[in-house]
Amino acid sequence: MASLPGSIAFDEYGRPFIIIRDQDKQKRLTGADALKSHIMAAKQIAGTIKTSLGPKGLDKMMVSPDGDVTVTNDGATILKMMDVEHEVGKLLVQLSQSQDDEIGDGTTGVVVLAGALLEQAGALLDRGIHPIRIADGFELAAQKAVEHLDKIAELFPVAEDNLEPLIKVAMTTLGSKIINKCHRQMAEIAVKAVLQVANLETRDVNFELIKVEGKVGGRLEDTVLVKGVVIDKTMSHPQMPKELKDVKIAILTCPFEPPKPKTKHKLDVTSTEDYKELRKYEQEKFNEMVTQVKNAGTTLAICQWGFDDEANHLLLQQKLPAVRWVGGPEIELIAIATGGRIVPRFEELTPDKLGKAGLVRELSFGTTKDKMLVIEECSNSRAVTILVRGGNAMLVAEAKRSLHDALCVIRSLIQEPRIVYGGGASEIACSLYVAAQADLLASLEQYAFRAFAEALESIPLALAENSGLSAIHALAEVKAKQAGTGDSALGIDCMQTGNVNMRDQHVIESLKSKRQQIKLATQLVKMILKIDDVRSAQESQ
Repeated sequence: MASLPGSIAFDEYGRPFIIIRDQDKQKRLTGADALKSHIMAAKQIAGTIKTSLGPKGLDKMMVSPDGDVTVTNDGATILKMMDVEHEVGKLLVQLSQSQDDEIGDGTTGVVVLAGALLEQAGALLDRGIHPIRIADGFELAAQKAVEHLDKIAELFPVAEDNLEPLIKVAMTTLGSKIINKCHRQMAEIAVKAVLQVANLETRDVNFELIKVEGKVGGRLEDTVLVKGVVIDKTMSHPQMPKELKDVKIAILTCPFEPPKPKTKHKLDVTSTEDYKELRKYEQEKFNEMVTQVKNAGTTLAICQWGFDDEANHLLLQQKLPAVRWVGGPEIELIAIATGGRIVPRFEELTPDKLGKAGLVRELSFGTTKDKMLVIEECSNSRAVTILVRGGNAMLVAEAKRSLHDALCVIRSLIQEPRIVYGGGASEIACSLYVAAQADLLASLEQYAFRAFAEALESIPLALAENSGLSAIHALAEVKAKQAGTGDSALGIDCMQTGNVNMRDQHVIESLKSKRQQIKLATQLVKMILKIDDVRSAQESQ
């Protein structure tokens, strides 16, 4: 009798039925083996990314299957580009992505903390403590740590007439990036860009109005903030003017092309007269389109689609500059910035739907034919563009990622203007507090509390290691000083200035970012500790 695949059980009539189909094709880990596998995977990923933490952290070179090279120390980018196969490894990638989507900064720290928590959980499992008790203990400890963070957080001044504090926060964010050689300039650009689109009364920041464009060539120092829109296009005809003032812009999503039959019938041209008549009809249509645009008072036409050479020539004859093939997101941004309406048909174009800009000019780069169009002095001057320059595409891409982090941190501070101090200072303060709370517990969770306190120390330890310090000595010294003075601004002196007071060094981090790191890492670890059975189908041979 052939054996049936899967686990077999019998009902009350003795008939067999399958509980789990294809059981023989499943690869399965259960119980302690599954937990050990999770912890090992998390430790490896956290260990890989840990060396990128802090101002002295190292960058990673990632090579895609296509051979594209990316050099970065942004945790979310590194993990996204890693080819992770283990199930828990994929969860850590998603954890970093969640931190990036919500806050934009702290993507490396959150993974290092999650890895450290799982490592501590492994030691507790070896002592015979049940994973549920560990998970519950970690959750309680995280609540205490977040409470203490709120206590030690300081109010932060956010005002348009005092940019210096915000610039210092942005400099802390950019200090660990590849662009830190001009991070004062980049920090100023990030702060001015966010304040341009922020409403300080409602504490709202419209990120849609900030566009980051990159152009290879020049130096990082050539990066500029444009109060308007920059599009990677040029005028459709080389003889059109390169600079326009007091511009009225028609924003079109209809092409400068003759209308095509919208039926399944086709048009056969069988004689010269028919062809001439068709040609005449096309010319009339082109003239009609250009006249409609011109009559509306337009001085610049921006079109989402292309147009024929004949239309281009007509536009030049009528002295109506035009730009073609402008993408959807750019069209929307131009409409927001200039106060214009996007027009889907030429017949609908009226003077009140035109956008207004004080200056439209063409930028040329270096000795190449690279050109870009800048629309400035718009009616809605809140829309801004950061034009990033750099020696190669890799550097420009990393500068854009770094600026994104700085923009996100400034946004977080406007939404919640409270800060804690960096350099591992806030983690050490929370670690000391959680360890003290463990002594007040009589239940088994006190072990989880102490393990959580030790895991928090993984961040300052990694900072010290990456800075070339004796990690244990540096941590012990700062812990002793914090415990003695109660000053939560004492952290690891990564820059080796001889000053461990992060307040004096202006190493500042957003409370929102730090709180989110602890919460997300604890939630993920709690979920992983509750998984004791992993099944995955083996690949068919």
